[in-house]
Parts: sequence; structure tokens; C-alpha cells
Amino acid sequence: MTEPGFQRDTRAPYDAVAVDYAALFHDELASKPLDRAMLAAFAELVKAAGGGPVADVGSGPGRVTAHLDGLGLTAFGVDLSPEMVAVARAAHPGLRFEEGSMLALDVDDGSLGGVVAMYSIIHIPDERLPEVFAEFHRVLAPGGHLLLVFQVGDESGRRTEGFGRPMSLVFHRRQPDRVAELLAKAGLEVRASLVREPEEGTVEKTPQGYLLVRKPG
Repeated sequence: MTEPGFQRDTRAPYDAVAVDYAALFHDELASKPLDRAMLAAFAELVKAAGGGPVADVGSGPGRVTAHLDGLGLTAFGVDLSPEMVAVARAAHPGLRFEEGSMLALDVDDGSLGGVVAMYSIIHIPDERLPEVFAEFHRVLAPGGHLLLVFQVGDESGRRTEGFGRPMSLVFHRRQPDRVAELLAKAGLEVRASLVREPEEGTVEKTPQGYLLVRKPG
């Protein structure tokens, strides 16, 4: 199967900056109490539904995967970028990280208790989002949970520089209501929605959206 061009275009910039990215964001969760609270709620819901493995999709250098592990979940990371996967494995040798795409996760149907996608759907074009959400529905067990985090807005853009290097990285900001509509069409139900303003002292420039989602049991 031919790889979509947007995936190749997303992988290359992250490969180039993997080490610097990991250094900059290694303790990012420490300054984001609402992120930690949403992850804690997600973990509690996954455990209450019977547990099961959790995929951190777009895991980057592995900080969220490690946090989920610290919350008592059996978590593993998946990322498009082999360089990010290498950084994550070096930083968290006791956890599993693998290269892969959220369009075709290498897991069995209904085998996951949860999926986390923190800022990873921002690189998915609008027309491919239904495929992504259908894939999340496929891999989640009945009663399983999904946590989506993304930048809120109505525009798309292209980042042309990062960490002192030229790059070409497309991102998409979205409204929570529109994302919720697409999730519903994929058979997933939104159980909670949160929008917060940018955290002071961080690189955030826009409101951040959180959707806590469940596959009906």
C-alpha cells in the first residue's frame, strides 16, 4: 500500500528535531495541571472498564506513555517517526515503543482498553479524520476510552522553522463540536469536553481542546 504523502511530510520534520524536541518538552506535563487531570480521569475510566492495554498514538519522545505507565496502565507508544521512537526507547527502556500509523494500527480488533492521541491528529488532513476515528473504534474494546487533545481553531497552517532548522510541517486546528460529530459518525460517544486557554510560560498560542470519548459497550 502506498503511504499517504502527508505522513511522509510529517515524519521528516520530527525525525530531524527528535532529540531537541525531547529535551525541550521532557517535563511539559509538570506545568499543565489540566492535562494531568484529564490523563488521570482517563486512567481511572480505563481501569473501571476492565483495564487492557493503552496505545499512546503519536507518542513522540514517550513522556505521555511514561506518565500513563505511572498511573498504573499497561501503556505502549506508537509514532510515525523512527527517530522519535529511538529517543523514547532510550529514555524509557522499560516501555514498548514502535513505529506505526494511526491509520492502520498493528493491533487486533477490540484489543485495547484505551487510546490517547495528544496533539497527533493536528497533522491529519480533514478528509482522513474519519479513517482515523474508524481505526480507533476498531481497536478499542467495547467500553474502551479515547482521549483526544488538539489545538482549537478554524485554520490550518504550515510551520517553516523549528529548533533553528528549516522545515515544512502542516497543522490543523479544529473546533471540538466538529470533531465530536466525526467521532459520533465513527460510533464513538463523547463523554466530556473541555477547552482551556493557553498556559502561561509555554509555547501554546491557542486554546487547547480535550475530548474524553467512549466506545459503547
